[in-house]
Amino acid sequence: QVQLVESGGGSVQAGGSLTLSCAASGFPGRWFFMGWLRQVPGKEREEVARIYSNIGSTWYDGSVKGRFTISRNDAENTLYLQMNTLKPGDTGMYYCAAAIERYEYNYWGQGTQVTVSS
Repeated sequence: QVQLVESGGGSVQAGGSLTLSCAASGFPGRWFFMGWLRQVPGKEREEVARIYSNIGSTWYDGSVKGRFTISRNDAENTLYLQMNTLKPGDTGMYYCAAAIERYEYNYWGQGTQVTVSS
C-alpha cells in the first residue's frame, strides 16, 4: 500500500529555514507528479510546490517562489522541500501528496506542522 511519511516540521523564527522530507513507498504504478500542500485552520489546502516525474520540472506558488525548493532523491524514494527565508504566513500543516496512475493528487501523507514566529 502507498505510504507517504512526512518529517522535518517544527518551529522557527522568521527568516529561518527548514527542510521537509517525505519518504514514499508502495507505489502500485506510475506516478505523474508529487508535491507539497499547505493548510491552515479554516482554509482550503493549497499547493505550494510540485515536481513532475518524467523530466523533473517544477512549479511553485508565487508566495514561495524563490524561497522554497522542491527536489527528489529517486534512490532513496524521498521527496524534499527546502524552505528558506520563512515568513509567519508560511505557517501551516504541510502535506506530501502524489498523483499515481491519475493526473491528480490521490495519495496523501499525514502532514507535518510548520510554525514560523515573527
